[in-house]
Amino acid sequence: MKYIPGVLTAANKRLIMKENVLDVLMYLFENYFYDEPEEQPDRSCMEENLHEAGFSNGEIDKAFEWLDGLAEQRYQPDFKMYTDQPIRVFVDSETNRLDTACRDFLMYLSNTGILDAQRRELVLDRLMALESDEITLEDVKWVVLMVLFNQPGQEANYAWMEDLMFDTEQDYRH
Repeated sequence: MKYIPGVLTAANKRLIMKENVLDVLMYLFENYFYDEPEEQPDRSCMEENLHEAGFSNGEIDKAFEWLDGLAEQRYQPDFKMYTDQPIRVFVDSETNRLDTACRDFLMYLSNTGILDAQRRELVLDRLMALESDEITLEDVKWVVLMVLFNQPGQEANYAWMEDLMFDTEQDYRH
């Protein structure tokens, strides 16, 4: 699916929303959460700043819904694993929206220990919550970074992921 400038089709609306919701999330992450992780930012102040930055009410509402979904899953009991190497099979809805590069990257993160099975499922949940037909590798990287940042005890994995964010030459082998 391609964005066609000047034509406001349903497909274009979905692409614009996806990019803008992710843009809102990245803006919030870079301006509020990353720099001042100990402070709880005021939601109304954040909304006001997002409006000043040019984001619409719909984009802002979707971004806050996404963040609320992430916050709801912050503290969950650990998965009971019956093996050290669980197998993850992607369902059709995931393979339709995550290309091979995205899936390979997620498996790479799992195999290197950056994402355990529980965090991988949380990342997939948040990726599917973007409500976008196409999710890029860059989108996956940002979502992984935001999820790890939000999860207690994941500081080392977050630091690894932060290093990977800016490594453009990496070949992700799972």
